[in-house]
Amino acid sequence: MTSGVAEVWNHRDALRLLVRRDLAVKYQQSLLGYLWSLIEPLAMGAIYWFVFGVLYGTGRHLGAADDSYPLFLVTGIFAWSWANSAVSEATTALTGQARLITTMKLPRQVFPLGRVIGRFAEYLAGLPVLVALAIYFDKLHVGLSLLALPLAVLLQFALLAGVALLLSSVTVLVRDVDRITRLLTRLLFYATPIIYPLSLVRHSRLPEWVKIGYELNPLVGIFQLHRAVWYPGEFPSAGLLAVSVVGSATLLVAGWWVFRRLERAVLKEL
Repeated sequence: MTSGVAEVWNHRDALRLLVRRDLAVKYQQSLLGYLWSLIEPLAMGAIYWFVFGVLYGTGRHLGAADDSYPLFLVTGIFAWSWANSAVSEATTALTGQARLITTMKLPRQVFPLGRVIGRFAEYLAGLPVLVALAIYFDKLHVGLSLLALPLAVLLQFALLAGVALLLSSVTVLVRDVDRITRLLTRLLFYATPIIYPLSLVRHSRLPEWVKIGYELNPLVGIFQLHRAVWYPGEFPSAGLLAVSVVGSATLLVAGWWVFRRLERAVLKEL
């Protein structure tokens, strides 16, 4: 894996060009261009705010976020948009670029990694919106809590890179993986504290084993880190943070290993 990482780093210019090309192709026929990377998650945030914040009053059970539910929502949805888009596009990262993969002398890992990096660029475009909302709701505090953001980004990137490598290679050999992935991501959206706080799960009447299983999801700690930037009280516990670190590292190593093991079979299939 160390040699593979070094090989990808040596081809970082090619990786950057692939990311720029994918972004250009994605938005070239769009009038609003990159603004869609902001409009879609903001529209989702507005819908969930109306349903859960206005109709059901979920926003009145958030503690420090009682008076800033839109910021609470958009923070989670921006991070989820990065994860969801990267995972869904990873399934076609190799099948959709078969000609390039078989003709260019590049480490094949750059193709799924390029999808993760491209969606990360869209996530970065949304940070000014989060800052503006934080200022509006008086939740922008300069302090150690800001360090939660780079940690959240690092862990989420490692997790998504591993998942992208795994899915991109397996999908070439088993095309059903694409549909299974779409189903699982829909379930994962509601099994992660995105539109509701983690405290609702912990204080619910769910069996203890369900709560334990819920917190074994590495994304739970990662999303708590995203929220801790504006709500320091949401910083994950040591146990939850350990699950996120170990889970992200394990998925990265496993995804890289599976990708290398299946590389020859994938090239034959392509």
